[in-house]
Amino acid sequence: MATLQHQPKPAAAPSTTTGGGLRAMDLYEKLEKVGEGTYGKVYKAREKATSRIVALKKTRLPEDDEGVPPTALREVSLLRMLSQDPHVVRLLDLKQGVNKEGQTILYLVFEYMDTDLKKFIRGHRANHEKIPALTVKILMYQLCKGVAFVHGRGVLHRDLKPHNLLMDRKTMALKIADLGLSRAFVAPLKNFTHEILTLWYRAPEVLLGAKHYATPVDIWSVGCIFAELVTNNPLFPGDSELQQLLHIFKLLGTPNEQVWPGVGKLQNWHEYPQWKPTKLSTLVPGLDEDGYDLLGKMLEYEPARRISAKKALEHPYFNDVNKEQY
Repeated sequence: MATLQHQPKPAAAPSTTTGGGLRAMDLYEKLEKVGEGTYGKVYKAREKATSRIVALKKTRLPEDDEGVPPTALREVSLLRMLSQDPHVVRLLDLKQGVNKEGQTILYLVFEYMDTDLKKFIRGHRANHEKIPALTVKILMYQLCKGVAFVHGRGVLHRDLKPHNLLMDRKTMALKIADLGLSRAFVAPLKNFTHEILTLWYRAPEVLLGAKHYATPVDIWSVGCIFAELVTNNPLFPGDSELQQLLHIFKLLGTPNEQVWPGVGKLQNWHEYPQWKPTKLSTLVPGLDEDGYDLLGKMLEYEPARRISAKKALEHPYFNDVNKEQY
């Protein structure tokens, strides 16, 4: 893993309203439910004082718990630190109150984005349209920029997937959201749980039970998202951990000690069928030569050989992106 940078001082905390103050719903008008987050519902809402449209993440705190759920606390502290980057969804405010039943409710108030990458891809697939090559580059550049920022602050996202990448349809701005599973890795590497990440975007070292992992798990997810942007379909749509591994092995070839030193020592390693790799140009038709080179560097089996997000930004694939604009 690359040398970890010193963690900066967190950004100023958003204002907080507790049970004794003004209730969140006195300040915001719910317009519609737009989704489910890691631990609660998400609403499109209007701030009554300014008419600003925001996203409200609502979570009910456990009744037998005196504090905020650890997932919420973790997300809030990380978002305070990361919110200043234009490629991370901005936390505007934090409201804590009590509902009519006396239960503690926490509202995280975010900037509102009108769609996400999952819906964007699904729309193109439904219309049998490919996403334009330059649009793919612009979205991928922003994703790599956001991931580089997050990693540079000592944080792993651990759940990167199209649904967690919010977008503005008009500007093509892309922002990373749902940091509920994130972990700061500025401390010495710890044993992380492998129960993370939607299967389709999960790195092979996690599937194989690696106890120590770092930023390359996010880069694998970025590679899977890259392929999906090009084809409008997920690259590895497995429905169980074993099927996910076999799906990866069938397409990229079964790894061995030459390709991935130490793979045989991972907890979930067995003698798997021996498949030969398929060319990326066959798996993901429609990329240019630089695109295949970058995708290949993101989908390296050995985590240490995967390209970093920071290095990816310098790749020739992005040469024709207006980097000052994004």
